[in-house]
Amino acid sequence: MPRALRAGSRAVLTAAHWQALRRQADPWVGRRLRDVIAADDARADAYSLRVGPIYASFARQCVDAAATEALFGLARDAGVPDALRRLFDGAQVNASEGRPALHTALRSGLGEGPAAIEARRLALAGRLGMDRLHASVLASGVTDVVNVGIGGSDLGPRLAVDALRDFHDGRLRVHFLSNLDGSAAQHLLRTLDPARTAALLVSKSFGTHETLLNGAILRDWMGGSERLYAVSANLDRTQAFGIASERVLPMWDWVGGRYSLWSAVGFALQLAIGREGFEQMLAGAARMDTHVLQAPIESNMAVWHALMSAWNRNALGHASHAVLPYDERLGLLPAYLQQLVMESLGKSVRIGGAPVLGATVPVLWGGAGTNVQHSFFQALHQGTDPVPADFIGVVRPAHGHAESHRALLANLLAQSQALANGADAADPQKGYPGDRPSSLFLLDELTPHSLGALLAMYEHSVYVQSVLWGINAFDQWGVELGKQIAGELLPALADPALQASDPVTRALLSEIRARG
Repeated sequence: MPRALRAGSRAVLTAAHWQALRRQADPWVGRRLRDVIAADDARADAYSLRVGPIYASFARQCVDAAATEALFGLARDAGVPDALRRLFDGAQVNASEGRPALHTALRSGLGEGPAAIEARRLALAGRLGMDRLHASVLASGVTDVVNVGIGGSDLGPRLAVDALRDFHDGRLRVHFLSNLDGSAAQHLLRTLDPARTAALLVSKSFGTHETLLNGAILRDWMGGSERLYAVSANLDRTQAFGIASERVLPMWDWVGGRYSLWSAVGFALQLAIGREGFEQMLAGAARMDTHVLQAPIESNMAVWHALMSAWNRNALGHASHAVLPYDERLGLLPAYLQQLVMESLGKSVRIGGAPVLGATVPVLWGGAGTNVQHSFFQALHQGTDPVPADFIGVVRPAHGHAESHRALLANLLAQSQALANGADAADPQKGYPGDRPSSLFLLDELTPHSLGALLAMYEHSVYVQSVLWGINAFDQWGVELGKQIAGELLPALADPALQASDPVTRALLSEIRARG
């Protein structure tokens, strides 16, 4: 591979790097993945690794030894090990906002820089605050808590609370309200008692429109703010909303929303599974942090995942990626990863503003097996566009229905095999082309520890991909324009005398007014 150029402390991959990588895909023209697998008895072991409770197999990716060596070279030329060290130590990896991204300090003490050490101190103090507020909520006599947030203030806690339902301690029921659509609040509140409900408003700026509107609905419904709690960095705004400072947990600008489950943003999870369970999730993530920071590129699970993603996107040209958990408890994982992956990597310019040298993030989507086998798997098997996939299974279930679990695992293994190997048929309509790449992750059990490790692996994979592409994984300027225009249009929806500047929007406003 060509040598990388240096720009400050960051390595920069050149167009020659990506051209060389694409040439590595040429030998795959006309090759069958099933033949490559069948010809190499050692492939299953050589393309797999284990970290704690997670076993990962990359044997069904359309790569060979030459391609993997080229990918490892790409990672070295991009400076991935140094970039990981900089992330943990608190360098300003979020260049457009001049900030570090220290979500790792929320769960592990691996960072050595002053910013990381201070972040770790604040994180530990924040956990004590979570314990204090947890005790306060329990003492208040409430039975239900509604987490009110959106984006990273909702997706991570919602996923974790749902995935770890077998670990709920039964002391509190936790619900989620995110959508601005008032019907969501209406349907939820019908099921709750206002005298036995508390609300947790999660917003770093405490200026998020969706959160404040839903929070106001809950405040009015509960008859006041005495059972309102918040997670925020803006005490002035929380106080103005009626939430006393002793009922507010902190957020910090060095943690982005989609990386914030490990902070007080995950308070809803602690309310559901207790402090010990929350600490176990942090420990699982810390276990993955240690592996990712210390393991060589060639045996690093997150780096492997990132390199396979870059290979599929940049060498093979696949524009879509499916996440397929074969466990109903992980049914929300694709939605969580949509934000983590697409908000982090949905960039078309590199740090500094130059255009990227190729494609970046694929469209990520998915759903829980076996349900999705009866919806979109037809397209995965016989559609014109191969869709790389992550399959995720759990070896030991949390239930006693052994026959059901064996059937579930059989389907998990069968689908990944069928996508890779395909099947010939005399009737082309009944043939399966195969050569559909996938990775497969097996969790020993679905526990707080294993969930923490899995989510941390995905976080680090995203960061490594951003390093390869030279983009910033920690800003999200692309979501701001729509918010700005919505703020400008809101008065026009209330006052018919006001008009929009865009002619199509004017016509749509007229239709809304005529039918409203």
